[in-house]
Amino acid sequence: MAASLRLRGAASGLRYWSRRQHPAAASLAAVCSRSMASKTPVGFIGLGNMGNPMAKNLMKHGYPLIIYDVFPDACKEFQDAGEQVVSSPADVAEKADRIITMLPTSINAIEAYSGANGILKKVKKGSLLIDSSTIDPAVSKELAKEVEKMGAVFMDAPVSGGVGAARSGNLTFMVGGVEDEFAAAQELLGCMGSNVVYCGAIGTGQAAKICNNMLLAISMIGTAEAMNLGIRLGLDPKLLAKILNMSSGRCWSSDSYNPVPGVMDGVPSANNYQGGFGATLMAKDLGLAQDSATSTKSPILLGSQAHQIYRMMCAKGYSKKDFSSVFQFLREEESF
Repeated sequence: MAASLRLRGAASGLRYWSRRQHPAAASLAAVCSRSMASKTPVGFIGLGNMGNPMAKNLMKHGYPLIIYDVFPDACKEFQDAGEQVVSSPADVAEKADRIITMLPTSINAIEAYSGANGILKKVKKGSLLIDSSTIDPAVSKELAKEVEKMGAVFMDAPVSGGVGAARSGNLTFMVGGVEDEFAAAQELLGCMGSNVVYCGAIGTGQAAKICNNMLLAISMIGTAEAMNLGIRLGLDPKLLAKILNMSSGRCWSSDSYNPVPGVMDGVPSANNYQGGFGATLMAKDLGLAQDSATSTKSPILLGSQAHQIYRMMCAKGYSKKDFSSVFQFLREEESF
């Protein structure tokens, strides 16, 4: 892979769609609510914590699905609901000309597209392939080149918003690719998200996502540190969270995804940090940010520190816990 390729800026030509703000929202909602009979099947590969609810939202909007996941058990509820389950990504490509992939890592994405039973083995000319995984922008660019050789179209469209937004259909999609294909991608993505943003050429969607997740990790660590300090100073955690959220320290990590058990309901910290966005995936995304910073000679002092913290968490048994478990990690690691 051409790892040394530099990320292109996305400052010019920004296109943005929001269900809440765009005047075309009503017409797109009407498109999404048509009967199943008017919809052609959509392939969906990767049914993890994010892919599962995303696929369900496509079903709710009337799209028949062609499903594949490396873990067959992940497909069972879709099969029980009448959706078609196949045995490989290549089989998905044979039966659908619009495919969405939602996979954990660059390696998984490469295997799904270019592997022995990958999408490219049976992809049809003119197919639209949308990758919502968070992977190295250079890998997205290489996959796009391979897809183009087969006469198909590839777009990178990573997401933000977490499992809650995936369930409610309020994700934000950051899309990179040929601008003329954006409307076709938007038709599908708008059924799973409330914001669909065109960022520029292939790889710029990934660039936006990497920057967002680096900031998210930094703000989560900062929130965890502030909450831990306040609790040790004798403050009630709910009161402290209330004060932070009406003050200048407010952020998404404090008001929507608070890392302290008992402060909020319906978040991983209220469920022993189960579900949500795993610490392993956050460490992976921070590694992508570190690689991109190195290739662009960009200083990311706090981003690098966040990367090391999440790597330490994974080494100390937090790998399967939600990334907000950094609060628990800091509480236990008094040696810092």
